[in-house]
Parts: sequence; structure tokens; C-alpha cells
Amino acid sequence: MQRNKLSRRHVIAGAAGVSTATILHWPANAAEFSYKLGSSSPMEHPAMAHSKDAADKIKEQSNGRMEITIYPNSVLGGDTAMIAQAISGALEMYILPIDLLAPRNPVCGIPGVGFAFPDYNHVWAAMDGDLGNLLRSVAEQIGLYCLDKGYDHGFRQITTRSKPITGPDDLRGFKIRLPVAPYLISLFRHLGASPTAINFNEVYSALQTGIVDGQENPLVLIDTAKLYEVQKYCSLTNHVWAGFHVSFSVPAWKKLPPDLQEIVHRNFTAAALAERQDFVTMTANEEKNLTAKGLTFNSPDTKPFRDVLAKNGFYPDMKKTAGDKAWSLLEKYVGPLTS
Repeated sequence: MQRNKLSRRHVIAGAAGVSTATILHWPANAAEFSYKLGSSSPMEHPAMAHSKDAADKIKEQSNGRMEITIYPNSVLGGDTAMIAQAISGALEMYILPIDLLAPRNPVCGIPGVGFAFPDYNHVWAAMDGDLGNLLRSVAEQIGLYCLDKGYDHGFRQITTRSKPITGPDDLRGFKIRLPVAPYLISLFRHLGASPTAINFNEVYSALQTGIVDGQENPLVLIDTAKLYEVQKYCSLTNHVWAGFHVSFSVPAWKKLPPDLQEIVHRNFTAAALAERQDFVTMTANEEKNLTAKGLTFNSPDTKPFRDVLAKNGFYPDMKKTAGDKAWSLLEKYVGPLTS
């Protein structure tokens, strides 16, 4: 499927097709395009705050022709349900963690390869480059059109209620909640843990009731979702980087005329770049914030984890799952992982 190519000439031509009379006679307070944007994240998450800013600017710059209503915190259902809704067209927009599309196409899980990205320079080179382009094209084939610039969701850390994770031995038999993301599940199985896939809207209760003993997420989400209330330790493993894309149901995207597509692209691109800066700043303060709220931190050496994965075949398994093309693009940005 061809991704829409938006040129200035194309946008101007599209805009010229809307007469002044049409704009002036559009009913007051009625949007031509009223879209719902669903997410599992709370509004306190930087991605949601910047999405709200972008939505407000899109409404203003489109003269009210497009209105985006945000539904945070899984009020439209868990991620699995919202993905299905968006693919079917029942939900026009969704804040998509692309790795959650891996059950539909394993290529999409490749950002979740354990300990692949050492820092943000490697992350954004890959995700704004050829690896991200591949993932976005596969997502579109599945039914979700992703805007080019993604949000940061941070490096993921492990929280527990009974003991800190100091090395791979501490994960043996450990009951950990994971999202419905095959690569993450495989990572923790290779590390000896006992993972349970649970949608994010059920994580707090699963931790509270002891269905699982721990979970893993970026510090910002651990804070905004108040997981510190039901966890005691946080181990800074940086095992996987996570991100979001603003995505559209493909039919909902194609319904937008070129001038509105350009307004959407422009504002969500600016929102994503601003969110990335805010997220790094916010994360830098989170260890102090969460310590004050009762979490105890430790920073384990990550080399023993990588050594275990290298010995037990995790990386060759992931290469086979992702396919040679996706794996070569990942290694283009992060260097060899299987040798």
C-alpha cells in the first residue's frame, strides 16, 4: 500500500477545492471530521498532553473542520481491543505501541529486542530512519496509518514487590506482568522469568492482588499510573526502549482531504519532537519523585543479562522471528547482536 505523499503543491490544490462559501456556511460548532483518539496512557503522560495540544491546534488551523476528542486511560478498552477497533474503522485514531502489532506481523516487534538500543541517539536514528519506515509500512498493511514521528515512552525498568532484581538469577521463576508483545515475552522467558500477558488497564489490580509479583515499564508510566502504591523496588535495567505512534484507521486517514492531512502531519510532528524533549526531562526527575513515594532503586549491571541471552540463543531466535530484512535494519543502527 502506498503511503500518501504530501507536497506543498498537492496541499494547496486540495485546499483550493474548498470554496470560501463552503467554509462560511458550515454549521456552527459542527466539525466536518469528528475523530476519536484512544490510548491506554493517562492524560498525565507527556504523549497525551502533547496530543491534546496538537488536537487543539488542528481544530484552530482547520477553522473547526476537524475535531479530535481524546479518550485516555483505556476508557475505550485495553490496547488489544483498541487495536481491533482501529483496524476495523470503529476507532479513527489510536496512540499505537507498534510492538503490540507483533501478533499480527512479527516484524513489528523488533523495537522490543532486549538490550538492543544503548541510548537515544541510536533509538531516534533507527525510528526516524529506515527501520521506522519499515515498521510504519507494515502497520499500514495491517490497517493502521502511522504518522512519521513517534513519541518517546522511555526505556523500560523492572518493578517488584518482594526483592530487587540484581541479576538474571533473580528473574528465575519470577511472575512478571508484560504487555501482549511477543518479543518482550520471549525476552523474559529466555531470562528465566514466568511472564503473564495482561493489558495495561488491568496491571494495577494484578499487582495489588498478587496475580503477578512485578512488572516493567518506563519510570514516567510507573509514576503516572501510581504503580509505586503496589510495588516496593525498581531495578534500572533499561532492557527495552518503548515508543508510541499517533495512528489512524486507514479509511479514516484516507477520508481526510490533503490540506487536513498536512495540518495533522505538521502539528503531530511538532508535538512528537516537543514530547521527546519533555520526556527526557521528566524521566531525569522521576527517580527522585518515585523515591519520595516509596520506591527503592538499584542499578544492576546489564552485561550478565546480555550474556545469558547470548548463550541461550535469544538473539538468533529473534532474528528468525523478525526476518532478515528487519534484523539487518536493526543492526544497521545498533551494530551486530547475534555474534
